[in-house]
Amino acid sequence: MSSAVTRLFNHCFANLIPRREKKIDDSGLTLWQAIRGLTLIQWAHFWCGWLAWICDSYDFFSVSLSVTALEKQFSKDANSITTAITLTLLFRSLGAIIFGIASDRFGRKWPLVINLLIAAAFELGSGFVSTFTQFLVVRSFFGVAMGGIWGLAASTALENLPVEVRGLASGFLQEGYAVGYLLAAVVNLTLVPETPTGWRGLFWLGAGLSILAAAIRAVLPESGVFLRAKAVERAAGRSTKNKTKVFLRETKEMLKNHWILCCYAVVLMTGFNFLSHGSQDLYPTYLQTTKGFTPHDSTVATIIGNCGAIAGGTIAGWLSQYIGRRLTIILFVLLIGAFIPLWILPASFGALSAGAFWVQFGVQGAWGVVRVSASPCINVPPAFRATFPGVAYQMGNMVSSASAQIETTGGNHLKTTIFKDGTLQTVPDYATVQGILLGVVAAFVVLCTIVGPENHGSHFEKYKAAFEEGAGRDEEMPDLDEHGNPIGCIFTM
Repeated sequence: MSSAVTRLFNHCFANLIPRREKKIDDSGLTLWQAIRGLTLIQWAHFWCGWLAWICDSYDFFSVSLSVTALEKQFSKDANSITTAITLTLLFRSLGAIIFGIASDRFGRKWPLVINLLIAAAFELGSGFVSTFTQFLVVRSFFGVAMGGIWGLAASTALENLPVEVRGLASGFLQEGYAVGYLLAAVVNLTLVPETPTGWRGLFWLGAGLSILAAAIRAVLPESGVFLRAKAVERAAGRSTKNKTKVFLRETKEMLKNHWILCCYAVVLMTGFNFLSHGSQDLYPTYLQTTKGFTPHDSTVATIIGNCGAIAGGTIAGWLSQYIGRRLTIILFVLLIGAFIPLWILPASFGALSAGAFWVQFGVQGAWGVVRVSASPCINVPPAFRATFPGVAYQMGNMVSSASAQIETTGGNHLKTTIFKDGTLQTVPDYATVQGILLGVVAAFVVLCTIVGPENHGSHFEKYKAAFEEGAGRDEEMPDLDEHGNPIGCIFTM
């Protein structure tokens, strides 16, 4: 027992030591040299994945920005309206499984195109509903479509990039999420108040963006990984039926050999999703209800927060190349904890906006590293890099799906008073609830990150696809310690 405790302590301590990105080959390229060496197709794939992730975020946060308008539209309170957010997150896991498997089995291109078109259809339908029940049903189906985009967008954007730029690219890619929220906030601030359709126009525009992203992906070529895999399959004369059998067998082997990693990834993604959804989904409502902000000011504060998110994600992705993925995550999550008081205590617009900037700087900074850490850096089976991170992420989304409802329920029990319209009013204390939730979750994420595995610098673009024979087993293994475990990992894979 003492030997196991000592090994765990040494592992956790080693995780806090800064480590520069490993070089698997002798190319010796600097970051700038690697960026300059990217081909037009590599750039196109990256920006296409980035746009798809923007559409995912825009469509999801359209509800968060419209909670007050939806309360009036359907004569419901905030707790009831946030049920739509919960249902969307719950059903995303199903979409991650369906589209992730399709992508790892059939390729990156057409599964993502179909995924985006289905998401566009249900986003369009969200703007045409007339009853609250219809709205919940449409948002549930939208959640299925939305669930596939994370894994497909990441694999499309990152798998063909050289390892030297992957950290920076991962951070910038993740900030497509913040850009989508920012874009939705700008539309909500400018277009929605000026149009007779009101909140519905926000959803209709989102559908158009998803169709645009699908069209762009349709004209780009398939991922180089699958072009190679298909050529090998044609040369071997294997049929679709045989490839399906191989894929199912390799999936079974992957789950059998990596089940501990699967559980760890879901737990980690649960913590990260609580961080993001706990700080974002109810934020505009929190400012309007607890702080007495106007819809205009709450939207502007949301925009400022997303600017912090974009900066944090990009900087963290770059920094992780030099000090390691895990240490970067820990530092940025600790930054969240340091700025929670500025997030919830002030009453002025300037101070609260500054709190939003720095909290989202930390949240999306940590997420920017997770984008690339979700595959090679925690030893994800390379053949399943669309299914594995997508399903793990969406399973975490499912567990954390009630974030907004937890906060509204807590706010109904914790009350505070504010001066509004010249009178003293008792309102839900969303500030205290969010502060407690973020603090607890930040501590949880730091702990999970310290004890978790890391294998950054992996060349996952060189592995077999999931439908190739031995794909789940014929992997490049990390260096082993004296106990036969991968260095930097406390689990036996």
